[in-house]
Amino acid sequence: MSRTTIIGLTGSIGMGKSTVAAMFRTLGVPVFDADAEVRRLQGPCGRALAAIEALFPGTTHAGGLHREKLGAAVFGDHAKLRQLEQILHPLVAEAQSSFLGAHRLKPAIVLDVPLLFEKGGWRRCHLTVVVSAPYRVQRARVLARPGMTREKFAGILKGQMPDREKRALADVVIETGRGRRETWTAVKSLVNSL
Repeated sequence: MSRTTIIGLTGSIGMGKSTVAAMFRTLGVPVFDADAEVRRLQGPCGRALAAIEALFPGTTHAGGLHREKLGAAVFGDHAKLRQLEQILHPLVAEAQSSFLGAHRLKPAIVLDVPLLFEKGGWRRCHLTVVVSAPYRVQRARVLARPGMTREKFAGILKGQMPDREKRALADVVIETGRGRRETWTAVKSLVNSL
């Protein structure tokens, strides 16, 4: 009886994780995107909205979440951030379990989780993959995003495990700073090796 290989995919902001996840999908490997699930939970009619509004009044509306207002309410406040996580994490875990059940007969699946090591999600995986790029590439990618500032970028990095530590914990490191073709070759080689 074959076992589904659960691949934990992670990487700091601006490292190219979304690009690598899309490559896995192109190769037929189902991907659970934790960030997309959070957006769904916070979107129109999202299951997390009522609890978020109860805890952080004025941060939601009929169309979903006021991201800026919620961000202002929790940014830099670890206690409030933990309260928000206590709403979101169980709902994301429930969706992830459903995903795993739905794809249990696939040879491999990917759990795309930004805080895979920080929150212990790696324990559920058979293989961990860290997407990485040189700092100068990461910085350029992130600062090119609309609304991003150096301060915001620094704050995000502060909340994430440093790239060198993630690389040390990873079973596989996929470099994304050398161009899309090399990244594609690395992802394809990994999928073929499973």
